[in-house]
Amino acid sequence: MKFCSATTAHYDQIIDMVSSPEELYLFYPKGRYPLDSAQLDELFRLRSNFTVAIANGEVVGFANLYHICPEESAFIGNVLVSQAWRGKGLGKRITEYMCEVCMNEYQATPRLSVFNYNTRALLMYTQLGFKPYAIEQREGVNLEPVALIHMQYER
Repeated sequence: MKFCSATTAHYDQIIDMVSSPEELYLFYPKGRYPLDSAQLDELFRLRSNFTVAIANGEVVGFANLYHICPEESAFIGNVLVSQAWRGKGLGKRITEYMCEVCMNEYQATPRLSVFNYNTRALLMYTQLGFKPYAIEQREGVNLEPVALIHMQYER
C-alpha cells in the first residue's frame, strides 16, 4: 500500500468507487450521481492535496484537504474507500496519513466533517482522536434533515 498524489489518470478508478447516490452524498454532498470527470475537475479546482491509496496497482482509497489555514486548521475531506477494502483499516490509514499532511506540511490541526448516520466513520474518527465541536443541520440525499458533525483532532 502506498499513498501518492492523485491525478486525472486516477479519475476513472475514483469514479468506479462510488456505486450509489447515497454513497456519493457521503463522499461529495454537492455531487450529482453518477459521479463523472467534470465533477472531479471541479473538486480538484476547489481543494488540494489530492491523495490516492494504491494497492496492487489500483486506486483503493482517496482523500483531500480544504479550508487550509496554515498554523491553525485544515479539513480532511472526500474520504473514500473502495468496497473491497472496507473494514480492513484503510479508512483509518488514509485519515492518519492526511492528519500527518495537515500537521507536517501546514502545522495545522486536522478537522473533518461527517454525517450523523455514517456510524462506521464516526466511530473510526473517534478512535483516532477526533472530538465533535459543532453540529450543522443539512438536507440529506432524500431532502430529509441530517446532522453534519464537525470534528477536530485532539492528540
